[in-house]
Amino acid sequence: MKQRWSILREAVTGSSRDFTSGSLGLAFFLLAVTMLLEMIMESIFAIVDIFFVAKQGADAVAVVGLTESMLAFVFAISIGLSVSATATVARRYGEGDLDGAAHSAAQAIYMGIAASVVMSVLGLAFAPIFLNALGASPEVVALGTPFTRIMLGFNGVIVFLFLLNAIFRGAGDPSVSMRVLFWANLLNIFLAPCFIFGPDIFSVLHLTPPSWLLNVWPFPHLGVTGAAVGTTIGRGVGVLIAVSHLVRPGGRITLHRKHWKLDKGLLVNQIKIAAPAILQFAIGTASWSALVRVVAGFGSEAIAGYVIGLRVIMFVLLPAVGMSNASSTLVGQNLGAGKPDRAEAAVWRAAYINALLLGMGGLILLLFSRPIVGAFTAEPAVLAFGTTTLHTVSYGFLFYAFGMVLESSFNGAGDTWTPTFLNLFVFWVVEIPLAYLLSYHFKLGPAGVPWAITIAFSLLAVCSAIIFKRGKWKEKKV
Repeated sequence: MKQRWSILREAVTGSSRDFTSGSLGLAFFLLAVTMLLEMIMESIFAIVDIFFVAKQGADAVAVVGLTESMLAFVFAISIGLSVSATATVARRYGEGDLDGAAHSAAQAIYMGIAASVVMSVLGLAFAPIFLNALGASPEVVALGTPFTRIMLGFNGVIVFLFLLNAIFRGAGDPSVSMRVLFWANLLNIFLAPCFIFGPDIFSVLHLTPPSWLLNVWPFPHLGVTGAAVGTTIGRGVGVLIAVSHLVRPGGRITLHRKHWKLDKGLLVNQIKIAAPAILQFAIGTASWSALVRVVAGFGSEAIAGYVIGLRVIMFVLLPAVGMSNASSTLVGQNLGAGKPDRAEAAVWRAAYINALLLGMGGLILLLFSRPIVGAFTAEPAVLAFGTTTLHTVSYGFLFYAFGMVLESSFNGAGDTWTPTFLNLFVFWVVEIPLAYLLSYHFKLGPAGVPWAITIAFSLLAVCSAIIFKRGKWKEKKV
């Protein structure tokens, strides 16, 4: 028992072990525990915001949902850059080239700066136009423009939270990422409701504050915009903490002045990995925007139910992403060490563990869909569709478990084109047309969308497994 606690403490505080040798199960555990906790932290962002925003009504939830569909592109770029960072840092680390790993990290940061500046300019300038394009009503556009401008204009906190944490994961030190997200979440949990409700937060929490506290209360009542302010500040502080760890000596990866020299060759190589990865996730996330457009045809209540359902689903899925990230790191480092068979064994182990984890999560959603959604809203139409979304999507959780790990493993090997083509086929050739047909032609209404999601992600898992077994990813050079 003492040894188990010692290993768990090592996982949480950070390990200096070589993940390319020794027990594969121990290596996976040390990486997966912290990545699992990291993804739980990330999922709390979504749940906290939607929990408080839902109290502002269906239009406020619609604002969050429509903005999330735009932020999907920010997340796609952030994750694509992160894939490149993890793949190159992990490969150099597996080769024992620690300076090369740090130099790769610095070039990835340059990519992140360029991408976030461009997205900020576009977001600040065109926020209301984007909302209109997604089918928002005039009331939702007026309510949501400040929220959308803040979330898109300050997208850099999202980009660098993903990118810096990916660098730590590539070096095999996900404990830093976990601690970064812990503090970012703690701030968000406190600040988001304070900015949403202002002094009214006490009545929401059924508390009676002393009069002096109300007199000095510093937080204004910003409504749904407050969620953007609180989340942005929380993520921003998380980025600053991550930067401090990256430049502080003594970690598995530390950036010094010499690593910041612009390396055009390396930068081009990273862009070659990042570009298809960005396209890969853009294809996937654009499909979510298209699905929101399908749902929008049924009104704000349908959008609100869909958004609440998806937030809960992501809360359950994100810890499983931690398992996938662990397999990605092990694939990169073991390919760098010239051990492709060990890399493949790590992937299948991660997939089976993920299936067990998501199988339990899917069962919980299947059995308790209505009370879970009921914790966020009491509006009958929103509650009904949110329940349908959870109930339907949970059917495919075992398939999602394998698909998530396999796609992440392709990326960890630097083979970002394979999952890109898979996403293009599954999401745009199958999922979106199927969602429209089920919703409008076969008269399922908004319920056709979650059915299309379940079918598409199950198909993605099957296709990924077939291609993974062929083993071409083992030959990828990074």
